[in-house]
Amino acid sequence: MMPQEREELLRSALRAHRERGARMCFCVIGAGHGGLAMAGHLAIMGYPVRLYNRTQENLHAVRWHGGISVSGAVEGFGAIQVATSVMREALDGADVVMVVVPATAHRFVAREAAPWLRDGQIVVLNPGRTGGSFEFQETLRRAGCRNAVLLAETATFVYASRALSRWEARIFSIKNSVRFAALPAYWTPELLSVLHRAFPQFMPADNVLSTGMENIGAIFHPALTLLNAGWIESTRGDFDYYIHGISPSVARALEILDSERLAVASSLGVRAVSAREWLYLTYDSAGRDLYEAIQNTTAYRGIRAPSNILHRYVTEDVPMSLVPLASLGRMLEVRVPMIEMVITLANVMHGRDYWNEGRTVETMGLAGLSVKEIRQRAVGIESGIAEGG
Repeated sequence: MMPQEREELLRSALRAHRERGARMCFCVIGAGHGGLAMAGHLAIMGYPVRLYNRTQENLHAVRWHGGISVSGAVEGFGAIQVATSVMREALDGADVVMVVVPATAHRFVAREAAPWLRDGQIVVLNPGRTGGSFEFQETLRRAGCRNAVLLAETATFVYASRALSRWEARIFSIKNSVRFAALPAYWTPELLSVLHRAFPQFMPADNVLSTGMENIGAIFHPALTLLNAGWIESTRGDFDYYIHGISPSVARALEILDSERLAVASSLGVRAVSAREWLYLTYDSAGRDLYEAIQNTTAYRGIRAPSNILHRYVTEDVPMSLVPLASLGRMLEVRVPMIEMVITLANVMHGRDYWNEGRTVETMGLAGLSVKEIRQRAVGIESGIAEGG
């Protein structure tokens, strides 16, 4: 397909999505804490919803009840059209595919979806973590997907939610704004024109480099968990994770970790806010340093630590947040010794090789590219997935 033909095809598909409006069909990939909440909420809003989960047994309750019961910030019952562990069935007829799984599952989802994605479908990673869209796009390319698919990611998940059972979800809150970017970025306004009816919270980011470098979880989760390993294992997490876990000395380590994230972002031409600035912007938490800002964050009071260190704060945030930062840093000759140290600690404590498991410039399809070439790919100088991204 020639680039001009591809552009015309995608614009035609986007017009059709907008015209469909409330009849637009969503496929939600993942039936965990986030997926149940999103699928249930979309269905309550009146959209046709198809739900996919790789483990079929986890869908039995949704099938039995015919949908998902939602409570909290949203109340109601959302009828689900299809609940399936067969990717082809889930994607069939969907206009928008919302991927709501841990970032460690993005490659699996891309490989499974590659044969069944059709021209004009929108795929959104909720969220992408660091480099998610690049890796998803590269995985589709390696799997032989040549269809004109529109890919995007969010900087964070729109809901604070928990699954109460296999068919019930509680939404504690819905964020006021969530940064959103397409890959390539010139599609962002048009994708938002389609998605804003369902998700007015989505706000445009410059590009996926920006959303990926906003990953504050990379700073607050892995190092904090590992540096408190003794306390977590002796008390099974019986302490306030942020308020008590971030002591003045731990805060200083996190500040250095954060400075390395900002250095990698800067090398890519991205102005990312510091963790301390993020706390102020998100929670109005002022402080002369990170420790003081954390102590002034009332929203963190009462949030308990994980009961063990084999937790997604490490198993997801190390390979999908810190490893891509370190991999980009190495390629761009940005020193990130603290990030590399945390990855090494995680490898030792978990007995795993997160470098091998994680997201690298090779899995993201960025190996050997210059900063200019990476930015061109993010912004859209080249044409997207069908041409290899």
